[in-house]
Amino acid sequence: MPRQPRLELPGVPMHVTQRGVNRCAIFLDDTDRHHYRRLLRAACHVYDVRVHAFVLMDNHVHLLVSSCVAGAVSKMMRGAGQAYVQAFNARHGRCGTLWQGRFKSCLVDSERYLLTVLRYIELNPVRAAMVALPEDYRWSSVHTHLGMANDPLLTPHPVYMGLGDDPDSRAAVYRSWLRSAMDDEALASVRRHLAQERVLGDLRFQAMVEKALNRPVICRPRGRPAIAKNQMG
Repeated sequence: MPRQPRLELPGVPMHVTQRGVNRCAIFLDDTDRHHYRRLLRAACHVYDVRVHAFVLMDNHVHLLVSSCVAGAVSKMMRGAGQAYVQAFNARHGRCGTLWQGRFKSCLVDSERYLLTVLRYIELNPVRAAMVALPEDYRWSSVHTHLGMANDPLLTPHPVYMGLGDDPDSRAAVYRSWLRSAMDDEALASVRRHLAQERVLGDLRFQAMVEKALNRPVICRPRGRPAIAKNQMG
């Protein structure tokens, strides 16, 4: 059975992750990371995709992206991903695939959930015990959001821009948000919706996406589906 197209709507942010096959490293050094950034930025320019947040971990990446063009995110990820694998293999003398299947993605409700996903992405190195503070990790969008840099790869999302009237006030509000605890339920929800490639949002937002795409958008319960009584022996 052919797989269904991924859930993608023009203008709606997408949380995207892509992992190395068998959890292998996709970046062996900073040269790899610099090259991936260059390819990502070039592909985003070609396909009119905006990057709102990112983190480059050793064996996977997280991105928060959006585009006004349907299908553009998929084309961007395919273009950047294929070019990176070719360059990585040539540089490190290997062959074959690098990615673990196609990338995972999840539509995100801007009004209520975007900042949660933003924080989830930028706290990845802290959860992995690589650094004590998110800003201690070099390969992340957190430095721009905290007013410490101006990364040309990034287009700050309007929700982030609405945190304050000027860069300093926005950075201060976001720093407080970043320092506040992310509870286990919020973590699990982000992970579940991304793993199942569903829509992270409230019921109204989910209903809107379901109507627009005529596709199921709500996470399935864990475990096997219940068997109706009249089907039981």
